[in-house]
Amino acid sequence: MARGKKIYEGKAKILFEGPEPGTIVQYFKDDATAFNAEKQDVIDGKGALNNRLSEYFMIGLNHIGVPTHFLKRLNMREQLVRSCEIIPLEVIVRNYAAGSMSKRLGIEEGTQLPRPIVEYCYKDDSLGDPLVSEEHIAAFGWASQQDMDDILGLALRVNDYMSGVMYGVGIKLVDFKIEIGRVYEGDFQRLVVADEISPDSCRLWDLETGQKLDKDVFRRDLGSLTDAYAEVARRLGVMPKGTGPKPTLVN
Repeated sequence: MARGKKIYEGKAKILFEGPEPGTIVQYFKDDATAFNAEKQDVIDGKGALNNRLSEYFMIGLNHIGVPTHFLKRLNMREQLVRSCEIIPLEVIVRNYAAGSMSKRLGIEEGTQLPRPIVEYCYKDDSLGDPLVSEEHIAAFGWASQQDMDDILGLALRVNDYMSGVMYGVGIKLVDFKIEIGRVYEGDFQRLVVADEISPDSCRLWDLETGQKLDKDVFRRDLGSLTDAYAEVARRLGVMPKGTGPKPTLVN
């Protein structure tokens, strides 16, 4: 399937015009970044793994009625997705204290939270994606109150789905972030889960050992990032058992 000209290149993906109006080809890179791109590397096989894992999660969400921008996987590194207007927010759902929350609030990492906590960050790399409140979101017109109600509902439904899927393969969903896009259909708009869902955007810990199976492996120099992502893929059945850490993924 032919792709058009490049629209945008980010830290982990490149977007191209799709073959039909209203579509985009999303290409997954092997680049790994952390600390707002202060730490960077190229991890062989990472893009292919994230493509397959994000496909798995997006299809699962579509099946339970959570709308996403995902249409189909095209090949080892590319997906066809709906074009949408991205709301300039990172939507973070936390089940356990970790990362910036632990530092910000002085809560020991791994502490289970009383309930899932949803936070919002303004998407701007130059500012370090700062934490913002619903007051900021309303005042600056980034999303309406109805949008925020819908975003909260989508985030909690994604959390329910992802927590269950991960628990079933012995993985604790510590936290994750998603992006939400607006899709226009005539005079109507609806919100969909966009971007990707992968170990790049989740914290995933082994239930028994606490081993990290996400981008913290790269952030904290804990070993092979590809091995960690491949382990998640193996447990979910995305990769066959016995496949090595640098898999050959079949279209």
